[in-house]
Amino acid sequence: APGVFQLACLLVELDTAEEASRILCADALYQMGRGEEAQGLLSLALSRNPQRAPVLARLALLQLKKGFVYDGNQLLQRVIRTGDTSCLLPIMDIFKDEDRKLMQTHCHVQALAILESQQED
Repeated sequence: APGVFQLACLLVELDTAEEASRILCADALYQMGRGEEAQGLLSLALSRNPQRAPVLARLALLQLKKGFVYDGNQLLQRVIRTGDTSCLLPIMDIFKDEDRKLMQTHCHVQALAILESQQED
């Protein structure tokens, strides 16, 4: 992760508008346990493109990790509204095992709640 982080930082310096480099840099920071810094980079990327599903999904995980369930839910709902949920599966490969389980459990519980509310209607 430190080598990837250094490479991503160089790529960001070469092209400050390149979003993929920022995401790669944020992923490396996350892997190194520097979630706050990763969140800062992702928030910057989101401010430039507020409908970017891969950024929203990564931010959702960071919010869930901090125990901010409401914020995590809001970000996941934004991912769903973009219609680009295909980004979730590749992102799950980046997450650490415990975070992957956290995200899967959270999404499963929320899906069950939605299904139960629809059945009641």
